[in-house]
Amino acid sequence: MPITGLIHVNVNCSDFERSRAFYEMLGFEVFMEAPERNTPEVAAAVGLEPYHIRAVLMRLKDASMPFVIDLIEWKHPSDSAPPYARLNHLGIARIAMASSDLDGDMKRLQDKGVEFISEPATVVWEGHPDSRFVCFKDPDGTVLELVELLA
Repeated sequence: MPITGLIHVNVNCSDFERSRAFYEMLGFEVFMEAPERNTPEVAAAVGLEPYHIRAVLMRLKDASMPFVIDLIEWKHPSDSAPPYARLNHLGIARIAMASSDLDGDMKRLQDKGVEFISEPATVVWEGHPDSRFVCFKDPDGTVLELVELLA
């Protein structure tokens, strides 16, 4: 199968403006707005009836590798169930992003009231550089991760 790259990761949210500001705080910028309504064909392609959304595509500014999230608030139909209770559920569990200063990034996020799951942990890899990581939550409980490679 000729997959050539990652296009985007979809993050659903309950309050578009709040989540947009949160992801902008992480260094993402809007580069494309999605139409609030689309064709019945597009709705059917995602397994829904015709819908109404508020959505943008956001890319990570100054990233060495392109990374895009598709931030969507579903106006209609909507589902307010939380993302998941724990990270061992099936499907996508978290989004990991690179950090060159894990401690500094954590401090900046903590100063903004971001909820962390734990303190940073170090992963020892045989034959690869070790890494430190920490997981935290966006305003709706989606788990994000910062990873710093250690030399």
